[in-house]
Amino acid sequence: MKVLIVDDEVIIRTGLSTVIPWAEHGFEVMEPAASAEEALERIPEEQPEIVMTDIRMTGRSGLELAHEVKLKFPDTELIIITGFDDFSYVQQALREGVGDYLLKTSRPGEIVQAADQARNRVLEQRRLKELRAMQQRLVNQGFLRNLLASGTGADEEIAEREFRERYPDLRLTESGERLEVWRITANNQKDPDAECAKGGERLQQASGALTEQIGAMLAGRLQGEWLPWGEGLLLVVRRERDCGDGWCAVETAIRSAEQSLGCPILAACGEPTVSARGLRSAVETAEETAQFHWLLHLKRTLRYDEIRRRKGCRAVCSQEEEHALSLLLRAGDPEELRAWICGQLQRLRLDEQATPGSVRAYLHSLAVAGRRWLERAASSIGHAYSFSGSEEELDLDELARAPEEALFAHLESLMNQHQVMVGGISPVQSAISYIHDHLGQSLSLNQVAGHVHMNPNYFSAMFKRETGQNYIEFVTRAKLKRAMAMLRETTAKISEIANGIGYEDLKYFNRLFKKFTGLTPSEYRERPEKCPSID
Repeated sequence: MKVLIVDDEVIIRTGLSTVIPWAEHGFEVMEPAASAEEALERIPEEQPEIVMTDIRMTGRSGLELAHEVKLKFPDTELIIITGFDDFSYVQQALREGVGDYLLKTSRPGEIVQAADQARNRVLEQRRLKELRAMQQRLVNQGFLRNLLASGTGADEEIAEREFRERYPDLRLTESGERLEVWRITANNQKDPDAECAKGGERLQQASGALTEQIGAMLAGRLQGEWLPWGEGLLLVVRRERDCGDGWCAVETAIRSAEQSLGCPILAACGEPTVSARGLRSAVETAEETAQFHWLLHLKRTLRYDEIRRRKGCRAVCSQEEEHALSLLLRAGDPEELRAWICGQLQRLRLDEQATPGSVRAYLHSLAVAGRRWLERAASSIGHAYSFSGSEEELDLDELARAPEEALFAHLESLMNQHQVMVGGISPVQSAISYIHDHLGQSLSLNQVAGHVHMNPNYFSAMFKRETGQNYIEFVTRAKLKRAMAMLRETTAKISEIANGIGYEDLKYFNRLFKKFTGLTPSEYRERPEKCPSID
């Protein structure tokens, strides 16, 4: 914390600066000032938190200095150090906001103690100011969130006036100015085509802490306000004009934040408005624009004007595409299937009329075509196969979030089902064999589904349908049956048996065993005939 000493006597100001070990107590003593006038010139630039001053000096007095400082910098702490023990001076000093009054005969420890107390007052004031600012920001955010989510309602004039009062930086004062709403999301997504080729890694959204950083960074560089919104944030700014190269201040600030944080930022701007009542529509169009980031993946900054005239691409696959898909599904090569899907998606990205909705409809038509093909293929080899369960449906929400992976997982599942039909081997039976061969391991559903090359969700539903048990229950019973056999047929320790079927926690194994059998492992070993079957 910075301390400025002001005294017109060189011995006094030099002595106060050098005799006391300020740095040991956490203070930074600045170059002393020889007069109140010098101090008043330097304080705006150097901004000391604590000023120690004499009262009687050549030129303006210390009390006059205190008055000026408190007037312009009310958070600065003032300490009088004088040779005059005069009660009238004390009274006046208190009126001028001086925090402490010391005599020059005071010991160094007393001076440091006064500085410590002044520092505590500064820190407390900062804490209270930050708390009030935080409380006010939360109140303002609640108002803004309601305005962006619901609009102004019937009392448009009241909402408009309150908006201007709460956000003076967003007041439109000149012709041509507009309010803009930006939908901003940070992520670590790489090039979508490369992602597709490597397995279609899911878009990873930024953490809440990163969102806070981005919001604070942009709000600090722009005349605007931000608030968390879904997995990202909304930024409301006053737009004055474009820069010469067509980039506005918001876009420049976003690129700067990217460089500072080392994280790509996707930003979508809605339709500009000239009033608070248009903000809700600005949010809706910003969110509509944000959906185009997947399509226009080379552009991380989008405006509503760029996409508003798009009419949509073809929403249904052609007979030629359906035929090509059927050949791929029959061939049974997952890599060829993935490459074909990526090619279709790349074509859609290049379509200047494509919209997220029309693309989703087209991809869904490919899923439907694949299902029709599997039904025909099943019928041709004498299988009565139809899609009736929800587990076979394509997840449309997942299709919107990660189209490559959602479509590939669905079509790969159809491919696997076809291979099972023509091979005569049930993937569930193959999975059961795998489970029994690996009872000593921790067997996750994803691991076993991967072994039989099936989508985990579809595999789970098929497993339940064929065995009458859900996956976890089946694995647990299989492990306990193995344990029961070992208890009957061997003299191995119970802890060794538990470890042998993948349970390292002996207490947990004992509880689980008793839950299913009604006996503890020791009781079962002594009288196995008392235990009912757990099939």
